[in-house]
Amino acid sequence: MPQATNIDVKALGKVGVLFGGRSAERDISIMSGSGVLAALQSRGVDAHGFDTGTRDLTELAAQAYDRVFIALHGRFGEDGSLQGALEQLGIAYTGSGVMASAVAMDKIATKMMWLQKGLPTPTFAEIEQGADLDKIAAQLGLPLIVKPPHEGSTIGITKVENAGNFQAAVDVAHGFDDIVLAEQFITGREFTVAILGAGSGARALPICEIVAPQGNYDYQNKYFTDDVKYFCPADLSAELAAEMQRLALAAYRALGCEGWGRIDFMLRTEDSKPFLIEANTSPGMTGHSLVPMAARAVGISYEDLCIEIVVSARLKLHKEQVK
Repeated sequence: MPQATNIDVKALGKVGVLFGGRSAERDISIMSGSGVLAALQSRGVDAHGFDTGTRDLTELAAQAYDRVFIALHGRFGEDGSLQGALEQLGIAYTGSGVMASAVAMDKIATKMMWLQKGLPTPTFAEIEQGADLDKIAAQLGLPLIVKPPHEGSTIGITKVENAGNFQAAVDVAHGFDDIVLAEQFITGREFTVAILGAGSGARALPICEIVAPQGNYDYQNKYFTDDVKYFCPADLSAELAAEMQRLALAAYRALGCEGWGRIDFMLRTEDSKPFLIEANTSPGMTGHSLVPMAARAVGISYEDLCIEIVVSARLKLHKEQVK
């Protein structure tokens, strides 16, 4: 991918920064998009903000953007639906294409893809209404994690310590999705690996470790407190760090991701075995976000990161690519 310092920003044309949207992560997306917009404008890019939650596709088409930076999180922005619309409109966009976005947004589909490729991820079960929770608890063991498969930012996630709390956790997750994911709980350290690029050219940035109060890396701690501690590069042996970066790239490529993204891990305490937890194809770009943190660790400023990502914007389904 071209380095930001060598880019003629005028050649990028008119750039839209898509943010806001209609998902449960709207507020975070506004924070991400505002940061990206300011960064691009500070480098002389003809960048304009566009809130997809308050404006429709007709207005988006009328803006005649040459390319867009997708700073949306969650449904209708990170799940392939917007990517499909942009393909129809012929507007180049950042991040993964329609299929990769849709699969990565679905935590169950993601895990199935990883398992098919022989990649390590915690044991799981799908829970529909009326499922036998005692049987699932026996299968996965306690504690376990319950998640809505199509949400991010830890929204709707509950750690189930005992069988008596299982149904309540499932009810919370069912408020977001009809089918819920129950996952084996991995006791250990939490990490994330940011990735830039596509295919064989994709590269993993330094690994970040996340140390949250009582291990509670929830929505509030992620974005609105300074209680979480981050270590980037993480304190890992060179061999283990290299293995986790290799797994992250394999997980990213298995889903067909491109442009940029983030792969989250747990490192099990008992044997230091890494487990893939989830993929993010449109990660946060706020002041607390992990991709900018990893980029800084190798000397890439927030502004240069935004430029590098927007340069990668392209149509994935069209043969005629934006230059």
